[in-house]
Amino acid sequence: MSQATDQAALGRRGFVLGTAATAAGAALAGPLAGTARAAAFGWSDDGTHYVVDTGANLVFKVRKSNGDLASLVYRGTEYQGYGGMNSHIESGLGSSTVTIRQSGSTILVSVTYGTLRHYYAARSGENNIYVWTNKADTSVSATRFILRVKAGLFLNDQPDSYTYAPTTIEASDVFRKSDGQTRSKHFSKLRVIDYDYVGWSASGVGLWIVRSNHEKASGGPFYRSLLRHQSADGGGLYEILYYGQNQTEEQRFGLQGPYVIAFTDGGAPSSSLFPGTLSTPWADALGIAGYVGAGGRGRVAGVGITGRDAAYPYTVGLANPSAQYWGSARSSDGFFSLSGVLPGTYTLTVFKGELAVYTTSVTVTAGGTTTLNSIAIPSSNDPSRASAIWRINDWNGTPSGFKNADLMTYAHPSDVRAASWTGNVVIGSGTETSAFPCYLWKDVNSGILVHFRLTAAQAAAAHTLRIGVTTAYANGRPQVVVNDRWTSAIPSPPTQPNTRSLTNGSYRGNNHTFTYSVPASAWLTDTSQYNVLRINVVSGSGTTSYLSAGTAIDAIDLLS
Repeated sequence: MSQATDQAALGRRGFVLGTAATAAGAALAGPLAGTARAAAFGWSDDGTHYVVDTGANLVFKVRKSNGDLASLVYRGTEYQGYGGMNSHIESGLGSSTVTIRQSGSTILVSVTYGTLRHYYAARSGENNIYVWTNKADTSVSATRFILRVKAGLFLNDQPDSYTYAPTTIEASDVFRKSDGQTRSKHFSKLRVIDYDYVGWSASGVGLWIVRSNHEKASGGPFYRSLLRHQSADGGGLYEILYYGQNQTEEQRFGLQGPYVIAFTDGGAPSSSLFPGTLSTPWADALGIAGYVGAGGRGRVAGVGITGRDAAYPYTVGLANPSAQYWGSARSSDGFFSLSGVLPGTYTLTVFKGELAVYTTSVTVTAGGTTTLNSIAIPSSNDPSRASAIWRINDWNGTPSGFKNADLMTYAHPSDVRAASWTGNVVIGSGTETSAFPCYLWKDVNSGILVHFRLTAAQAAAAHTLRIGVTTAYANGRPQVVVNDRWTSAIPSPPTQPNTRSLTNGSYRGNNHTFTYSVPASAWLTDTSQYNVLRINVVSGSGTTSYLSAGTAIDAIDLLS
């Protein structure tokens, strides 16, 4: 069974991971001489590796020369390795300084490579490895930790799992299977806010990576990045430290973690390991570079949020150049609480779905709670509240509801499962949203037509047309033509990521609204006739087909 927080199968249940952890250990002593490994908790030095026995069912090895995780034996079976490669930061750090220390119920392996610091911690009686990575600057390329798993242990071919296929259809990382379905390591399907862990379960064994809180990652709560892949020669599970594809923020630096490599008896990892739930006071005295314990962090709490649309979930995010956090607002009253926040001043953003509808500034202090009075979202901040003659989809910051929108988070636009990207729309048909494609490209479906009628009074007035987008590729943006009588100016492109997006599973960029003032002279005065709106995609960039300039649509409306 493949698993990436599969709510239907496993939900949020907390499964026991081996033996319960012992009490928090004391501060670590200095490096110890290697001792012979016993069946109990401890470590040894085999000359090439530090060998750590958790005293449960897990024994792992860290290579002394470069900090690679070279062996991962659970219940006597080796899980580490595919393609002759170890598990490691990025593609391996190279020559590093690697040390080990033990005190009481904790063993810590420390890896130093230039300005980068990387750590593995084991706790007595647990089948877990706690991992931290501190990337201090750009001098070291370190954007991911990849756990490389042997072939044949967790075979799967799920839509959000990268499987090598016979035909390469884009770059060297998007493939087509013989049945026409597409696969790529980029097709993560889930946003960061949607999952706490990724991994696999088979034959009474579960192997997972429980993600960190991503406070030093980038992209916010709705970002998608690599999760895992599976192929004939093995599989990989990722913790992404920074991912550049369709990225909306600059890279943050500092300590990320802990993220946890967790073995179970087949069930989901324990919810006590989940970000926001995990408590690690035992790590306070480990000397991990950049580590800030609970006492050095603060909290932001909001009494409530008014002016919400009950049809949507609301998320509250904090962000500054150094850190990011997020949490859900309570559906009944909008109450929210964000804890474990590093001290500093942040931009607080309230999202309706994925659309920012309110921002303010908050300051967080160590050990303190910043309490906010009830936040009132002005009606002018939510474009759905504007009166419209017609509207296609609702404004929520996503293409959800449009044709092919759900599929595009885990498939290439050329996938056999995708409905035709062309086809026109008639307002009043009842299928306006489902018939309108979620993405428009200059070389694929530019020129989509929207047919609609106006009353005599409506046709006698000028109106504002709005087109909301969630991202764009190669500066693709909409230019509109009404009844071949009036053509809008070409709008300036908004700031968007400069990488692939629409073809690698992500519509998340910077939400932007294009507005067009359509004069009354553009409308047909015969109310029995349909007015015709043509939406073209314009840009001087891009190539051909699905890599031509394009954009993802949030909503389209004509205001009254």
